[in-house]
Amino acid sequence: MTHSIAGLYVITDARQPRPVPLETAVAATLRGGARVIQYRDKSDDAARRQREAAGVAAQCREVDACFIVNDDVELARAVDADGVHMGRDDGDVAAVRAALGPDRWVGVSCYGDLDRARAAIDAGADYLAFGSMYPSPTKPEAAVVPLSIFAAARALTDRPLVAIGGINADNIAEVTAAGADAVAVVNAVSGAADIEAATADLIARGFGEQS
Repeated sequence: MTHSIAGLYVITDARQPRPVPLETAVAATLRGGARVIQYRDKSDDAARRQREAAGVAAQCREVDACFIVNDDVELARAVDADGVHMGRDDGDVAAVRAALGPDRWVGVSCYGDLDRARAAIDAGADYLAFGSMYPSPTKPEAAVVPLSIFAAARALTDRPLVAIGGINADNIAEVTAAGADAVAVVNAVSGAADIEAATADLIARGFGEQS
């Protein structure tokens, strides 16, 4: 794997309103300094999804950013993504690992469940995501997970740990201080009036200066 899962991890979620076209939003996010982008769209419009994912993949390659596809292994392979992220209902981790081979990222949402984290590690996951860290406008039904989850997870593995859920400019610093290697956001970037500036501000607050 040539990229890392670290820093600001921006998710493009088709369920959220898009004030600007996806390509424009991704370009602004990358200019702001994000180097991990996940394409998340669970709709049935396969042609549009492939077209959009291919476009975002190309944008990421231009700046050597990591491009992850949510859930869809075949889409990830079709657009030569750097990896796939899997949630609770997205299939078998070991099967995804086998389908992608050893050189692509497989990320797994563990919520607040350390047993799920252990199983994901055993099945070949490369990084683990935990949350919701705070009440989330994207997934309001999600249970809130204590920040102490990162110390507990670090005792299990040295693989990257990702925080997600309700994270914004006001709380990102306490999430990284708790031990998250990367912080995933949706609305904190996509809902901003100035996406590039919001991205840069989140990075500065959470991680300091990044190259």
